Amino acid sequence: MRIRSLRLSIALMAAAVAATTATTGVASADLDFGSSGGNSGSSGGIGAGEMVITLVRHAESAGNVSGLIDTKVPGPDLTARGRTQADNLAIQLADKKYDCAFASNMVRTEQTAAPTVAKRNLNLNIQPGFREIEAGQYEGTPEAQAMSGYLQAPIKWLSGDLNARIPGSIDGNEFDGRVDQALVEVQRSGCANPVIFSHGGTIMFWAMMNAGNADKSKLGTDPMRNGGRVVLKGNPQKGWTIVEWVGHPDLG
Repeated sequence: MRIRSLRLSIALMAAAVAATTATTGVASADLDFGSSGGNSGSSGGIGAGEMVITLVRHAESAGNVSGLIDTKVPGPDLTARGRTQADNLAIQLADKKYDCAFASNMVRTEQTAAPTVAKRNLNLNIQPGFREIEAGQYEGTPEAQAMSGYLQAPIKWLSGDLNARIPGSIDGNEFDGRVDQALVEVQRSGCANPVIFSHGGTIMFWAMMNAGNADKSKLGTDPMRNGGRVVLKGNPQKGWTIVEWVGHPDLG
């Protein structure tokens, strides 16, 4: 029953995106958050101060399995499957030359990061700005009902309506500014190639709102599953370009 209702929700969300973004030429997209998952920046060239950031969605958590929207801090632990995914993710990322590691202040991102930072002997820095988009009054409601509640405002952000607010939570300006400021703090720490463990909604919406080359159809054709990642090049001052999008990693 949950799978059927979630698929229905995805189809309805696709229609909502199409209707909301029709006047801006944005492609319609299926938004998939629950199952395993304006402010355009200029691309800029390679130059001083450029960063390469890797945004990684957490592995499977108990919240994912529950089928309920769960955005409160600190949130639930990873499942046994999620811990296996985190171990496999560390193997997949072993050849990356990360110089810093960050995670949101939610348990599932910290637990996902643990094998990767241990393998690379990195310190894990906690940055609350990378947490999930707060659901407000929709906290604890079924993910299958997200289109009619939680995601209505974020869908509008994609077409530039950053004043749209999730009831009891944040609007697009606040969300975008929070993530931007977190990246400024990463930059100030001297990191040029950080790995950042975050959340599906945060990663997908922020990337689509800020990358100069964002292809919003990716939200439907390759949504961010557990352990997925987006790599962007640029910096907070000049903007960002997506250079890699791995929505469906094979993590077991």
